[in-house]
Amino acid sequence: MTEKAPSEAPACGPEETASEPAKAPTTEPSGEVAALASTGEERAPTPQEPAPTAPAAPAATKPAPASEDVPSAPLQLALEDVSDSSVTVSWEPPERLGRLGLQGYVLELCREGGSEWVPVNARPLMVTQLTMRNLALEDKFFLRVAAVSSAGAGPPAVLQQPVHIQKIIEAPKIRVPRHLRQTYIRQVGEPVNLQIPFQGSPKPQASWTHNGHALDSQRVNVRTGDQDSILFIRSAQRSDSGCYELTVRLEGLEAKAAIDILVIEKPGPPSSIRLLDVWGCNAALEWTPPQDTGNTELLGYTVQKADKKTGQWFTVLERYHPTTCTISDLIVGNTYSFRVFSENQCGLSASAAATKELARIQKADIVAKPKGFVERDFSEAPSFTQPLADHTSTPGYSTQLFCSVRASPKPKIIWMKNKMNIQGDPKYRALSEQGICTLEIRKPSPFDSGVYTCKAVNVLGEASVDCRLEIKGKASATH
Repeated sequence: MTEKAPSEAPACGPEETASEPAKAPTTEPSGEVAALASTGEERAPTPQEPAPTAPAAPAATKPAPASEDVPSAPLQLALEDVSDSSVTVSWEPPERLGRLGLQGYVLELCREGGSEWVPVNARPLMVTQLTMRNLALEDKFFLRVAAVSSAGAGPPAVLQQPVHIQKIIEAPKIRVPRHLRQTYIRQVGEPVNLQIPFQGSPKPQASWTHNGHALDSQRVNVRTGDQDSILFIRSAQRSDSGCYELTVRLEGLEAKAAIDILVIEKPGPPSSIRLLDVWGCNAALEWTPPQDTGNTELLGYTVQKADKKTGQWFTVLERYHPTTCTISDLIVGNTYSFRVFSENQCGLSASAAATKELARIQKADIVAKPKGFVERDFSEAPSFTQPLADHTSTPGYSTQLFCSVRASPKPKIIWMKNKMNIQGDPKYRALSEQGICTLEIRKPSPFDSGVYTCKAVNVLGEASVDCRLEIKGKASATH
């Protein structure tokens, strides 16, 4: 058995004439192409049998060798690939290699309507895959392959169907860029430049429509290349809004893509505005929407006020959606005017609708009536919010006891050990800040173990908390 090794035959079979024998290019093991005439020089052995479905092969001129000396027919002859200029075929080795051994394989072709089989490779090749290149379009031929030994060629394996070299058509396909899969928004005066890639082979025909009608060539320019189509508008106008459809056609196949374009501009101002009412430090306004929204939805309204004294405008509301509002916190004694802008994606309207009437904030006689102030009593007897906790310490290392107390007025803090006051003892340091009471015991010894008490006293009462402190002796070393 032989391994599958590809080889190439970069030419097709020759044309047949009545006066000249057929010729066929062959593929040498080195890959070089040599034209071989059918005179018998270095010609591959002729297979024993003709193709069963193709035109009959020429009659044999030599006695057929014994069947034991020649290989049997190759197995599983199949087309691997067919393009518009090449064919690749493959097969499996024969079941019987013959007594004299296998020298290689010979691939032959016969054009449809012809009668002569022409070898593709002049000498047998030890390969089980072969590629024929540089074939002409619309060529149609049969293929067969035979195994060869020194005794001659065995019976061939024949492709049942002819091979037809045709133009490979790649169906058209449009690849719309991601940013164009949603509405493409431009402002009036801006350029529109759409570059839409597409695929297809051979080159397909591309066409554009706007809202189902042909494009206005005075406003829209289109350039179509091999792989994309570009639509260009130098200065967009609102009339350019709509659905643009690209159609790519090829050999009865077509692909379509729709792109929505919206050309917008700033909106007009509100149609009218009036001052509804003024009371206290408040003013109520009402206006009507603009006649022209700029070819897109409004984002809201901007309301501004101006004091007659200064004439400066200040924004009160932004992107406000209703068409009525109440403006509060106006200064008593001032006179105000108001104006309203419309707003969309392009920004605020170029002008505003302003009130003709002025809002005068009148001064009113207001008499202050202060309420009596009742002072709250925060006095409180001492109470501990965090008690002392039992503690264990090591001799020679300072330790601290903590607790927290709440009281008003501020209480007096007394620390005791085993019910005895330890105030003034230099071994202890007592601190009290923001209700946090701390007792520090400097370098304690086992003698300092016992029950410690923190007592808080003020004029409203007293409270105390206890804890047990244990000072463990040092462990004796072992040898």
